[in-house]
Amino acid sequence: MIKIGFAAYSGDPSEDDIKDMRSLIDELYRQTEFKNIVFLLGGYWGLMRVLVDLIRERNGCIVLFPPLELEDLEYPADVIVLKLGLSMRMRSIPLVRTSDIFIAVGGESGSILEIVTSYTERKPTYVLVGKGYSTDKISEFTPYLDKRKLTEIRIFDDPRELARDIVKLINTTK
Repeated sequence: MIKIGFAAYSGDPSEDDIKDMRSLIDELYRQTEFKNIVFLLGGYWGLMRVLVDLIRERNGCIVLFPPLELEDLEYPADVIVLKLGLSMRMRSIPLVRTSDIFIAVGGESGSILEIVTSYTERKPTYVLVGKGYSTDKISEFTPYLDKRKLTEIRIFDDPRELARDIVKLINTTK
């Protein structure tokens, strides 16, 4: 079982964002044993909601890590919701640390925090750029955030290529 964590924009996604997420999840679905992946996300709103719904359409396993402030929202019955009692930023740490692979598909400061956490935890880290989010700026610091070179941060502007690279990683770690 492989655990893939996501950082995603919490605001209203654009139509292009939705198409990109569909391409990413479709490619993962086509090229992996989807039932052997657990998808980890920080909540059920914004671009995260789009991802959750796309994964649910394919009967994927989803675990959500909502912040304390939003734990009482209504969540789909077929997802696992971990109510850890942690704030918006603090809940990012267990989300990232639980992940085997971490993907940022566009976001702002919270997603940047999760990318940095993924890097410092030596998780394989992927970032989808070119979407107009602050996470695009991460490409200026790659492939490594600092001289320690803890893990390579892989940058993609095509969600299908990103998915294919993840599939290669999954296949080499079996």
